[in-house]
Amino acid sequence: MQDKSKIIFGNQISAKDYKKALNSKKKYLKKYGDDRNAQYTAKLVENAVLHAPLGVLDIRVGEGEGDIPFDREKGVIVGNIRMGFGHYRISIAMASAAHALGYTPYWMDLNSYKDTTCTKVIGAQNDLYSLGSRLSQKSRLFNKLVWEPMNYEGFRQLSYNSSDQKNAELMAPVFHSVPKDIPLIGTHVWPAQAALHAGMEHVVNAIPDNWPMALHLAEGATHTIQTHQSYMGYRILNGFAKKQVLKPMPAEDIVYTGHYIDHELVANLEADCDRRIARKNSGEPMRFLLTIGGAGAQRELFSAVIKYLLPAVKEKRAALYVNVGDYKAVWEELVKEIDGLEALSTTHFNDWSDTTDFCDKAISGDVSGIHAFWHENIFEAVYCTNLLMRSADVLLTKPSELAFYPIPKLFLKRIGGHEKWGAIHSAEMGDGTLECEDIPHTLQMVDLFLNEDATLKYMCDRIKANKLAGLYDGAYEVVKLAMEKKLPSP
Repeated sequence: MQDKSKIIFGNQISAKDYKKALNSKKKYLKKYGDDRNAQYTAKLVENAVLHAPLGVLDIRVGEGEGDIPFDREKGVIVGNIRMGFGHYRISIAMASAAHALGYTPYWMDLNSYKDTTCTKVIGAQNDLYSLGSRLSQKSRLFNKLVWEPMNYEGFRQLSYNSSDQKNAELMAPVFHSVPKDIPLIGTHVWPAQAALHAGMEHVVNAIPDNWPMALHLAEGATHTIQTHQSYMGYRILNGFAKKQVLKPMPAEDIVYTGHYIDHELVANLEADCDRRIARKNSGEPMRFLLTIGGAGAQRELFSAVIKYLLPAVKEKRAALYVNVGDYKAVWEELVKEIDGLEALSTTHFNDWSDTTDFCDKAISGDVSGIHAFWHENIFEAVYCTNLLMRSADVLLTKPSELAFYPIPKLFLKRIGGHEKWGAIHSAEMGDGTLECEDIPHTLQMVDLFLNEDATLKYMCDRIKANKLAGLYDGAYEVVKLAMEKKLPSP
């Protein structure tokens, strides 16, 4: 196999950067051990949260043999990691689309195999990313000098991909007992890279966001893209090496698909938008969904929005859903800060049946007050937002992966420079606001949604039009592409 850290899509990596990649791999080997000769087992187990609605089976590595056989005809692996919530959310969309299309989704989280070098390497980098996200919200100087440049330009460079590819070689052993002919969809680049190093035969690399970065390259996979702007950027590897024109990615290695969205949201899109308009016309409380990301940042911004909306909640002109994910401390801090919050709130904490029951009834039923959601289980923490979206009127979120979802969106300030392009794309598609870069502009948009009809109606109309254009069909297209890779060429 060609060394994927030396030459990337025909572009030679400098000796200095290649040596840096080798040293990165050596550092992790020394720190976390060498298991490249390990013969890890792999077994299938029903996912406790996602099996019932989506038929998801977990691939457990290193836990012995299981009773459920791999389906070599209908099985499709969703390879992922937990790094924030966005990659898990894309994975859920892929699993949902696969299930809807009649396939069996296998969930393979490379950050969940505790005794492997693979998980130790990913976990260390995930911890650093989460810390950086939180620090960026507390220190403007750190954000300006470190976090924004790293997320915007640092990850963009081809040299960064060189090091990642070398580190991904250490992740390959977890695929030892996984059938190599089952298609794999990587919803983070590391599972895609690791799968290729392990000899998986049919790999699709589902690229997130709308800012092309070399970080997301997995040469040997088919790369799928959610936006046309991003497609062109990846096609020519735009800006991936400073002051250089690079050899482009071959056309057959990249496919535009549209947004990665759950089947349940796409299939019910028109009815959900109609209910939003009907609630607005009848004067029911407008439902705002606030969702905190997997890094646990932005609590201060949440606090400002909740304080602003409290009078409208008391007057039954607004209702709030607040999903703090798996960060219970965030809710506890909000309750301490905001007078009257606890008295107006109903908590749905760590009780998945209660949460799903509320989500089901809220789609066509009445909602008032404030409803807070916290779940210790990562699947519940992420999927809760997906379920709440159908009955919410407006989603308040940073412009990360949620920027692509078919619900009217109010974009909070980004975390990382790459995210701003998600808001730009959504605003151009008409289903979201511009990024509100401070609290006054955020509250201005809250006020527009709450006190006039035009903004909500405009976005709902655009969402319906976007569906007709196939904008939200990306997850279906990725799954189809992955399964087609198994078929012999005509």
